[in-house]
Amino acid sequence: MSAIDVVGLHKRYRDTVAVDDVTLSVGRGEIVGLLGRNGAGKSTTVACLAGLRRPDRGTVRVLGLDPRRDRTRIRQVLGVQLQESYLHHALTVRELVRLYRSFYRDGIEPDQIIEAVGLSEQRGTRFEQLSGGQQQRLSIALALVGKPRVALLDELTTGLDPEARRHLWEHVATLRADGVAVLLVSHHMDEVRRLCDRVVLLDRGRVVAEDTPEGLIRQAGLGQRVRFRITDPARTAALDAVLTPLTDVDDIEVAGTQVTVTGRGELLEGVSTALAAAGIAATETRLEQATLDDAFLALTGRPLDDSHTGSEPRS
Repeated sequence: MSAIDVVGLHKRYRDTVAVDDVTLSVGRGEIVGLLGRNGAGKSTTVACLAGLRRPDRGTVRVLGLDPRRDRTRIRQVLGVQLQESYLHHALTVRELVRLYRSFYRDGIEPDQIIEAVGLSEQRGTRFEQLSGGQQQRLSIALALVGKPRVALLDELTTGLDPEARRHLWEHVATLRADGVAVLLVSHHMDEVRRLCDRVVLLDRGRVVAEDTPEGLIRQAGLGQRVRFRITDPARTAALDAVLTPLTDVDDIEVAGTQVTVTGRGELLEGVSTALAAAGIAATETRLEQATLDDAFLALTGRPLDDSHTGSEPRS
């Protein structure tokens, strides 16, 4: 049994279908990314897993427990960090972490988790005086202080500076090593590619693809591109004969002296070797790898940061 099991999840808000027959799973010691635009159904899925929303149909289980029926038991094993946290504004960082730690039979020493999320200097600061990024880090500390066996992290590093983001990435990676199942909602492609074992791609409330980050790129039919400029324009006519026989080459585009070769495998090495053997001099040679952004666009027909979408109701 997986740590997280969602089967046929459906949730409607009046005339809007937020989640439509979503099925996904997360194993113990696995980090799965949930990727999609605003309004794709990510937050509703997380809210159903956290027991904050009741599915219209379908089943949701966390370690075999129903998030609503088994609410008391599930609080001891589930850590939840949402995009928006509403905490007592007059309590300090340390007071809030100590309060949340008291809810669990087992957990992390408060000062230890405060240091882990980079808030040691703010431990005596009231919540209302924290910056947005510091409040985000505090919400992560509160989600993890009970040493959960399953963690739901919604936009983990939004609003954080690059150093703080890397620090939290390292901490989340330790959760995998400790056998914690993590469902990570994120808009940061570098974060997803670095942390996630698998990615579930949501679009308009439905799962449109699921694979490893590299597997999604392959599903989208995207490969590598080698771009270079040849120094002798007269040699462009010879390029097809030189490069087409290479097994890793899928396509060749020539625009004046600028050449783009699309393919896979050891494309750069194969192209460079073939050009040298044919005596064709090339400059400005560079390899471009397809990204998750490219895959998202190819699989859904729209970029991830498409602003012309509505947002789903917040929990």
